[in-house]
Amino acid sequence: MDKDMQWVHRGYGKNHVKLLHLRREGPVHSVKEYEVNTALTLDSDKDYIVGDNSDIIATDSQKNTVYILAKNHGVKSPEDFALLLCSHFLSKYSHVVSVKVDVEEYPWRRLVTEGKAHNHAFLFSPEVLHTCSVSQDRGGHPLVWTGLQGMRVLKTTQSSFTNFVSDEFRSLPDMEDRLFSTVVAASWQYEDVKDIDFGRIWIKMQKIIYDKFAGPPDYGIYSPSVQNTVFLIQDTALKEIPQITQIKVTMPNKHYYGVDLSKFPDVGSQTNEDVFLPIDKPSGNISGTLGRKMSSKL
Repeated sequence: MDKDMQWVHRGYGKNHVKLLHLRREGPVHSVKEYEVNTALTLDSDKDYIVGDNSDIIATDSQKNTVYILAKNHGVKSPEDFALLLCSHFLSKYSHVVSVKVDVEEYPWRRLVTEGKAHNHAFLFSPEVLHTCSVSQDRGGHPLVWTGLQGMRVLKTTQSSFTNFVSDEFRSLPDMEDRLFSTVVAASWQYEDVKDIDFGRIWIKMQKIIYDKFAGPPDYGIYSPSVQNTVFLIQDTALKEIPQITQIKVTMPNKHYYGVDLSKFPDVGSQTNEDVFLPIDKPSGNISGTLGRKMSSKL
């Protein structure tokens, strides 16, 4: 490599390793299905520079490692399994300097028939996807992000959007009461991973999103803007989950506009608050990342 060049990034791994783990406890079975990506960075770049493959841990070997560790240790959560893989690659291979593992969990839930949870039948329920990303450098602590994707929600009142900038470019009227729909994506980082129950925090985060979007079942919660709803979720998460240091929330608009039926005077109506046209493009996209302030050390 020329002396005026340097690596910005290098590494290699195996993507889309599909895994289903079945746990049997007598007649009651449980399943976890994951899709795993692994990526390693080595202490030498001779594989790139001169084509010397002697240090390469083949991506096929990385794939096999996923299956063997799942068999030997089981799978508890995406985060725990990603941490296990990172620890393995760093302890097994002294020339690996950093590891990154991404895991996506496929959302199976136990089937309920005749009012009873089935022992061994499951329903694929893609209401929300659970993902995680774990990275670790040799000699460093693991950095863990949990992700939540694809949570599509809608409420039919208790939302408005008014008093925004009015100038020569504006065409949108004030909306005192509107349908509010979005597809929530969120990700949060942990300060430490010791003794963390990732599953409990995952459930807690979903509840916070439901509460700040929908509110109590009888009367809901008012939203003056998507931005405010984003902040309420983040503010509550940081206050109620001390293990996380920051949280990003993204909420793209999924618009529903009332169909204009006034143009059909013989069969339509002058007002319409019942029939709406779904519009997904173009759409607004509202996001923010909120974190704890770092305490200054004097």
